[in-house]
Amino acid sequence: MSTTTITFLLMDGPFEQARTTTAFRLMDAALEKGYNVNVFAYEGAVSLAFSHQRPHANSIHGRTFEEENHPLTKDWVAAMQAKAQNKGCKFDWINCGLCVDERGVQEAIEGCRRGAPKDFWQWAVESTSTLVIGTK
Repeated sequence: MSTTTITFLLMDGPFEQARTTTAFRLMDAALEKGYNVNVFAYEGAVSLAFSHQRPHANSIHGRTFEEENHPLTKDWVAAMQAKAQNKGCKFDWINCGLCVDERGVQEAIEGCRRGAPKDFWQWAVESTSTLVIGTK
């Protein structure tokens, strides 16, 4: 197992900004190198792993459910969990409990847990590097 750990703090919700996609690409690249990855989801980012996300058709563009093939962030998170397991590294995801309660997104996918800002602070202290991807 790698001794390199990178901690990310995300703030943007799903489907809103390219910052989230970029952060996921960075996490995936870190996992590909066998690094351990911690993710602290804050503010709208707590919805990224929300288990009730559902794909949909796109009537505006005339595409069916199958044609639209709408990506879901919860599936991306699950894919990174699986990649970490396959690579023998760690992928840990904590949702800010205060933010979860404010937004009503208590049901996260398996492997994601509830925590508090102190968890992010602890990770930042222990990590090789920390990247905060803020909002505008």
